[in-house]
Amino acid sequence: MLADIDPVAKPRMTRRDKWLSPPRKCVQKYRKFADELRQSVLYDEFIPGYRLTLEFHIPMPKSWSQKKKDAMVGKPHQQTPDLDNFIKSLDAIVPEDCGIWDISAKKFWSETGRILVANK
Repeated sequence: MLADIDPVAKPRMTRRDKWLSPPRKCVQKYRKFADELRQSVLYDEFIPGYRLTLEFHIPMPKSWSQKKKDAMVGKPHQQTPDLDNFIKSLDAIVPEDCGIWDISAKKFWSETGRILVANK
């Protein structure tokens, strides 16, 4: 399954996030991302298995020069947000993720954001 949406790391949730109105911006952003990801899964009719491969392609900042962008395309993304926070976004597409026992995940710099989820 390939979702052409910018990956968003799952924020640290608090009890207050359930009732706070309006929700914090990071929570609003994550909830919007989760809704888009769910729609993408429904559209592709993707059924996740017990072993998954994940690739997160992080869009480069607009403030970077074209020279730096050309140099960084496809290189590993080695800064925040952490990979485990991206992996937590699986909660949006797998309601019961307790059955998943093997995950391979990577994050790269890219021109546009996208997420690749595949069964091993």
